[in-house]
Amino acid sequence: MRLIALLWLTLAALTARAELTVEISDAQENAAPVAIIPFEGEALAPEKVSDVVGFDLRRSGRFRPLPKDDLPELPLEVGDIHYEDWRDTGSDVLLMGRVDHNPDGSWTVTATLVDLLRREVMFTQKWAGVSGRQLRRVGHQLADRMFEAMTGIRGAFDTRIAYVLVQTVGGRKRYTLNVADSDGHNERAVLRSWEPITSPDWSPDGRKLAYVSFENGRSEVYIQDLYTGRRERVAAFKGINSAPAWSPDGRKLALTLSKAGSADLYLLDLKTRKLRRLTRHWAIETEASWAPDGKTLYFTSDRRGQPQIFRMNLATGEVERVTYEGTYNASPAVSPDGHWLAMVDASPGQGYHIALQDLKTGDFRILTDTFLDESPSFAPNGEMILYAMNRNGRGELAVVPVEGGISQYLKVPDGEVKEPDWGPYRK
Repeated sequence: MRLIALLWLTLAALTARAELTVEISDAQENAAPVAIIPFEGEALAPEKVSDVVGFDLRRSGRFRPLPKDDLPELPLEVGDIHYEDWRDTGSDVLLMGRVDHNPDGSWTVTATLVDLLRREVMFTQKWAGVSGRQLRRVGHQLADRMFEAMTGIRGAFDTRIAYVLVQTVGGRKRYTLNVADSDGHNERAVLRSWEPITSPDWSPDGRKLAYVSFENGRSEVYIQDLYTGRRERVAAFKGINSAPAWSPDGRKLALTLSKAGSADLYLLDLKTRKLRRLTRHWAIETEASWAPDGKTLYFTSDRRGQPQIFRMNLATGEVERVTYEGTYNASPAVSPDGHWLAMVDASPGQGYHIALQDLKTGDFRILTDTFLDESPSFAPNGEMILYAMNRNGRGELAVVPVEGGISQYLKVPDGEVKEPDWGPYRK
């Protein structure tokens, strides 16, 4: 039986897939129109790069690709553009390109972004020797380049997310830790188990995931290399082992352990395996989130009677309360620039929602109006927040811009998805 269980865990990739699908909200009144011309030659390719770019930009909530029937012309070269014909479309930019099939079976993609107002080329980029499987990633990279050219902010479409899929199989719940592209495609199972998997957290280099598994009948923390498949148990102490959070330099994990009785925060040095206890309190101290400078930890504690978020200076050990809104603030997530603190907020009769607090001014606002929201995670550019929620009695993922307004839902046709974490930029 132990051998069967081991095979079940390690041969996850051989079982059925349950890819995320994305449903985009139509409530994007302020989205700017953009013109994307179907790429020459892409009809013969396994992926239509221009469609990937358009879908990415639409997912951002900032842009709205013009319907193909509203394009006044379909130029193939910059010299073919009749700029006066584009005045009434509302679009300030136009993307055009071509996809060529090479004799060796690879593909070459060339794309040009044109400023329709200034009548000049903003950039031209070429990808050579691309396999059919890589064409979708080229689309994400092009969308990132286009997003940055239009906003001055680095795009985050060519990134990945981790999440837990829960399905009922033979009357039992099956848990799968999955990794997928930010749009839900190219889903890959990292681990499958009949016991719960929780709290995935990406390493800063995007090579590894830390997570909690109950496969041995209790909570234990593992680190798994996504490229080699090598898996290591790093915390299996008596009591609770939970809530792993990588330090920004990738050298330490913040953990919640109850090895000394109460649930407290610890730091685990991944090289020396030395533990440093950070808190000594009767309350539950958990859900650590690192500030980008690596000098401060935000965490959830009920030391004031209700869960609220506190901040610890790691050099001095000084702890201060950060949140005062509502009766419940938990699951802190700090934005990559250290400006924002996302959290789960609850007030009597209001339910659980994702909220955002400005760490400089203290300004606080509710971002979502969905149901039973949890586990917020920032995109690596800080522009959007991925979180879990409940819709129609099922767990789904959703993405909300920091400005507010749902732009997309991510769900599976069979099962529920939860415990999301948005990965770093890909190397």
